[in-house]
Amino acid sequence: MSHFVFERSGNILDLDEHVDGKHFFLRIAWDMKNFSVPESEVRAAFTPLAKEFGATWQISFTARKLRVAIFVSKLDHCLQEILWRQRSGEFDVEIPVIVSNHEDLRPLAGQYGIPYVVFPITEVNRREQENKELSILKEHAIDTIVLARYMQILSPEFVEHYPNQIINIHHSFLPAFAGSDPYGQAYERGVKIIGATSHYVTKDLDEGPIIEQDIIRISHKDGVSDLVRKGRDLERLILARALFYHAQHRILVHGKKTIVFA
Repeated sequence: MSHFVFERSGNILDLDEHVDGKHFFLRIAWDMKNFSVPESEVRAAFTPLAKEFGATWQISFTARKLRVAIFVSKLDHCLQEILWRQRSGEFDVEIPVIVSNHEDLRPLAGQYGIPYVVFPITEVNRREQENKELSILKEHAIDTIVLARYMQILSPEFVEHYPNQIINIHHSFLPAFAGSDPYGQAYERGVKIIGATSHYVTKDLDEGPIIEQDIIRISHKDGVSDLVRKGRDLERLILARALFYHAQHRILVHGKKTIVFA
């Protein structure tokens, strides 16, 4: 792989590899400035080598920023974190639209000049509203969706449109305390640590490949409200990390697992 880059006058900037059983994983980044093959022909040039090794592969060009849609409900902490980091230049992404099932966070979107669209969801209109959401995503040429505490379960049909491109934050250290009210569950169990998990969304609730996790210690003095407060700090940081790795094309999905070249 490195020879492929070298013989075409590419300058390797970063190279990571990992072996897991019978599988070899590689991420290689190189400067295209003096590369002898134009961007439009790189994939065709690489295909014979990929076939030789029977590789599953993709090539991404960082000059094209990922277009990210953020889905939210009423809580703003994860959305605030992402918008602040994107404005500060930490995230090399574009955020052309914010989608919600409530009006509550429209003023925040307005502060950043981002269109905010609302699709109220009920069990009766879910399919119809999801179709409208998909139309908005197509209109804005969205690559990736971030569920920044979007309190709705996406249908399998919706998820199929964005395989390994929907990033969720779960306010729990999965697989523990999945489902609703994880902080209440953790408090009743008397745990000494709580966590947050960011993962890709699949048709199986809260079981998608995990991207990033972290924990914070708590004590017997902490009530449920303390767990929620501390947990929200984790949620915003873990989701931000996950989006950063994703936008940098540092995540390889292998079955139910991820290899993250952080």
